[in-house]
Amino acid sequence: MWLIFTLLTTLLWGAADLFYKIGARHGEEKYSHLLTGITVGLVMGAQAIFTLLFTDVGYDPINILIYLPVSLFYIISMVVGYLGLKYLEVSISSPVQNSSGAVVCILCLIFLGERLDLLSGAAVVIITAGIVLLGWFERVKPSEVAPEDKKYSKSAFALIFPLIYCVLDAMGTFFDAFYLDDIETTPLVGVTEENFENVANISYELTFLFAAVVLLIYILVIKKEKIEVPKQGSKLIAAVFETAGQYFYVYAMSGNAVVAAPTIAAYCVVSALLGGIFLKEKLKPLQYAAISAVIVGIILLGVVEGLSE
Repeated sequence: MWLIFTLLTTLLWGAADLFYKIGARHGEEKYSHLLTGITVGLVMGAQAIFTLLFTDVGYDPINILIYLPVSLFYIISMVVGYLGLKYLEVSISSPVQNSSGAVVCILCLIFLGERLDLLSGAAVVIITAGIVLLGWFERVKPSEVAPEDKKYSKSAFALIFPLIYCVLDAMGTFFDAFYLDDIETTPLVGVTEENFENVANISYELTFLFAAVVLLIYILVIKKEKIEVPKQGSKLIAAVFETAGQYFYVYAMSGNAVVAAPTIAAYCVVSALLGGIFLKEKLKPLQYAAISAVIVGIILLGVVEGLSE
């Protein structure tokens, strides 16, 4: 079953990126990235509440506050990523965002004094080179960008959003190790071997729900913007795919991490393929080469991570 869960996670997260991009089309909504964040937060919150009501998790609400630093890194990174999709093709944005594993390696080198093995070091170099090349090759046509977004029409600015996502997501993963590395030392309250990951996941999803409510108040009350519900369909589909993928991810990794980790890490390949098929995204040959380098590096890091489990 773990292989089925692995493939489902990869396909669901790849498809989620496609619908995130559809929901971020230029000129449709001024706050499309915030609306996407609201939709994801509501769906994740619903999933968390369902889990609390119908399963015996043994959850202590204080964990929301304890896990808050990690949750905020993940949530902010995702909203920034949604904003970046307004200016970049999903086939470019997804691989860059998914390079956070390389940043985690660098953080471990700097702050934990760990040493990189040869394969991990090679993966980090490949990913970094691929991202630098993407920044050099990427150009967004001015005609595709709304007037107020002209400042982001050059690669140096447009690429900043997935890069910020990458760094923030890596920070979340890095601090996740502090919370989830050892049940004996975790600051989370009331955890057991059975509910360890569930407690962290529920804390994250409930925090996302609260953030969604705050963003909703911001748009409706402070900015006095109207939300056109019929236009939120693609965002809702993306949120469902994201949440479902996260659910299957836990079971995939617990089944066979050696194979699951690199397979799931390469879901950006699915994103790129779907972007080309359904959104007709066309890139330059050099861009495909740079993206391929990033994907190879991601898969290599995933393999090394899986083998170390």
